[in-house]
Amino acid sequence: MSFLDIMSCGFGAVVLFFMIINATMAKRSDELNRELNIRAEMLKIEVAEGEDDLVALKNSIEEAEKEQVEAEGRAKEILDILRENQEELSEMDAETLAKQEAIEKLKADLKAIEEENKRLSAASSQPSETGERIRSFTGDGDRQYLTGVRVGGERVLILLDASASMLDDTVVNIIRRRNLPDEQKIASRKWQRALSTAEWITTQIGTDSRFQIYTFNEAAASVVPNSDGWIDAAQPDDVAAAVENMRKVVPGGGTSLWHAFASAAALEPRPDNIFLIIDSLPTRGKGNPLRKTVSGDGRVRHFNAAMKELVEGVPVNVVLFPMEGDAQAASAYWKLAIATGGSFMSPSRDWP
Repeated sequence: MSFLDIMSCGFGAVVLFFMIINATMAKRSDELNRELNIRAEMLKIEVAEGEDDLVALKNSIEEAEKEQVEAEGRAKEILDILRENQEELSEMDAETLAKQEAIEKLKADLKAIEEENKRLSAASSQPSETGERIRSFTGDGDRQYLTGVRVGGERVLILLDASASMLDDTVVNIIRRRNLPDEQKIASRKWQRALSTAEWITTQIGTDSRFQIYTFNEAAASVVPNSDGWIDAAQPDDVAAAVENMRKVVPGGGTSLWHAFASAAALEPRPDNIFLIIDSLPTRGKGNPLRKTVSGDGRVRHFNAAMKELVEGVPVNVVLFPMEGDAQAASAYWKLAIATGGSFMSPSRDWP
């Protein structure tokens, strides 16, 4: 009995111990499950946040790739612009060198002209014949001379540059004045000097001669409407009407010397003396230009092309009103005058 009692007590102690352990394990198991659930929820949150970050990262990568493509495109454009600028700079350097050479040559030519004028002035002991004139022209201080120019011939043609460059001597002022009303354009000091020069020439034409006045810019036309022939210098009303119409012309557009010389060649009978009043090398040729701007070499090409339309054997007397930035003009027109047996003048600002 004592043995059974001992065994029963031991068994009961084991059962009690097992029950205590089991209760403790259940409680710890619940705590562990609760912790695991919390960690699982936290992991889910971290996974969701990671997925959001992954999406944002993908979007950032796509934007970065897009920006990279755009940057590569802009870099290519910049390289193209730099390449064009380098080419233009090379052309400008070459053009500047050519202009410097032209200026030095022009100085030598002008010095030769001055020496020739001094020689002619010293050799001339009698005043030149002026002939009969039906009109007179008096400038400031009675300045009615033009040294070295003889207004002779049976048919005298005056070619007057009426392009926008005749509005002023500088490029900046030309751009400003070309947007002014027509009345102010006509009143421009440089244009008025050119008109007065042309009018002065008409007063020097003999009464036994005929003349014609053509204005030209991108085209050429007579100042007398519907007139392609010659005007009798002995008719004062016709001469006055031609001068009045000339003074109504509004300067504008580019300069096409080709059309001026082509119009001179088309006159019948042909002129035997030409007066060219101009300020720069041409900016246009026969047709419309492909570009809005023209380089110095392009101006020279237009000039050479116009020379092919010039009437052979007719002297061309050039009256040049120099314009800023066209250093080659004086040399080119001086050579034109010498080659045709004419004269070249660049009058002072207070003439005529």
